[in-house]
Amino acid sequence: MALPPKFKGHRLTFDDPSLASTSALEPKHTIELFLDYVCPFSAKIFNQLTTTVIPNIITPNPTLSSKLQFIIRQQIQPWHPSSTLVHEAALAVLSLSNSSPQTFWKFSSALFSDQKSYFDISLVNEPRNATYRRLAKLASDSVGLDEESVYKLLAIPDKPGEDGALNAGNGVTNDVKLVTKINRLLGVHVTPTVIFNGVVANEISSGWTEDQWREWLEKNIV
Repeated sequence: MALPPKFKGHRLTFDDPSLASTSALEPKHTIELFLDYVCPFSAKIFNQLTTTVIPNIITPNPTLSSKLQFIIRQQIQPWHPSSTLVHEAALAVLSLSNSSPQTFWKFSSALFSDQKSYFDISLVNEPRNATYRRLAKLASDSVGLDEESVYKLLAIPDKPGEDGALNAGNGVTNDVKLVTKINRLLGVHVTPTVIFNGVVANEISSGWTEDQWREWLEKNIV
């Protein structure tokens, strides 16, 4: 499925050493990762890919790297009440970084590393804007964005709007609606879900080892 230009930072290609540029010629194969930042299994597959598979298998191998791209699909899971808030933070970072893949993927790594801070028990007594404040600080600490700029996009007003609106959302609400609409068109439910070249790859597991990924990539990226 196509990626709206404003979300180009969701895409990771391997056409330069930074692993962060967008190639003018789209690679032959696409792996789409439907991930929720407060899902432990999403963290597991993301961490395996970014710490072992990408640096140890894909990047050193031009045969793989020239033919493959990854796309993160932000899959908000409503049974995790904080899921929306955390994904909003990622969308705010994407917006403020001019959709930089390097910045977005690095912040995604920070969110997964800190995900227990946004589990139900961690947030049960915390006001929403206080959670946004912590997320804005995480963005500042991890990718160097201005904390106040991130918080400004996330914060919910405590007074009605000029038209009396009580449910106006925040600065990234429309982006949340768009990524949710995209994912619903594909009917994705569980996280993580991996789609390879438009087809759900049910064989891929969050528990895969580096060797299992190596075998699968060498078989399928041709």
